[in-house]
Amino acid sequence: MSLTEEPRYTHPQKYVGFDTITAQIENRLLKRGFQFNIMVVGRSGLGKSTLVNTLFASKLVQSNGRKLPTDPIEKTTEIKVSHHTLLENNVRLNVNVIDTPGFGDQINNEKCWDPLVKYVKEQHSQYLRKELTAQRDKFLPDTRVHCILYFIQPNGQKLKTLDIQALKKLCEIANVVPVIAKSDSLTLEERAEFKKKLQLEFQKYGFNIYPSSSEEYSDEERQLNEDIKSLIPFAVVGAQTEVNINGELVRGRQTKWGAINIEDVSQCDFVFLRDFLTRTHLQDLIETTNLTHYESFRSKQLIALKENASSNRQSQVHT
Repeated sequence: MSLTEEPRYTHPQKYVGFDTITAQIENRLLKRGFQFNIMVVGRSGLGKSTLVNTLFASKLVQSNGRKLPTDPIEKTTEIKVSHHTLLENNVRLNVNVIDTPGFGDQINNEKCWDPLVKYVKEQHSQYLRKELTAQRDKFLPDTRVHCILYFIQPNGQKLKTLDIQALKKLCEIANVVPVIAKSDSLTLEERAEFKKKLQLEFQKYGFNIYPSSSEEYSDEERQLNEDIKSLIPFAVVGAQTEVNINGELVRGRQTKWGAINIEDVSQCDFVFLRDFLTRTHLQDLIETTNLTHYESFRSKQLIALKENASSNRQSQVHT
């Protein structure tokens, strides 16, 4: 059969039952639960912890940044991981939130992204070592970073040098989703103009922003991804409290000039981001990490090991 031919199906004359395999797989997965590791990157004061808590409608993390301007600034970017288990309609999601306090807070921020790159690669390396052991676990613990939320200051300007360098490095090794933090500080016109400016910057520097194009996607999936790309960077607002708007309690923030309902898509992109991360692309984020970013790391490491072994044998022969 050629690739262009339609497959020929044979339909059983009586019910066999193999159509229940999807239910069997679902039951197995429900027992095991799912793992999702999300890293948040951005300067102090951009609402990273608040947004994570808002996304998962849970009190998962507290701010690791400075509480007051007088508090000491971290000398280097740190990595702080918190572990959580969420349960929703019998589905268990184990979430690791990887915070990065100190990122971009120095006067000289040269290479402040190095600890982040090192952490992502270390998780790949740990997973590879576990894979290659003679007696490995039935289910390998997965600490690989599935998504990086990169927070951009809502200043209406072009990307700073720090953002350009950090995004370039991170996009090569992980699924990066840029967001405009605290977008309620911009008018709708300013926000639209800022988005266009940043999208042009992403194209200019060739960032591989998630989701990327792939021939493996169906036409429907490709169209969905194109729609999502038109929204990136997501202009977001986080809120863990409820406010009264026209007699209705909604998640939002009260400001001097009025209230913002974060679940109103005409006011911010929070709903689009939440649905993207949890309702449409959660599994794809996990799969892309495994099949693209980790696979690239794995192949490079194994090729390097093979070349080292070959060169060692040659040197032994010559000696």
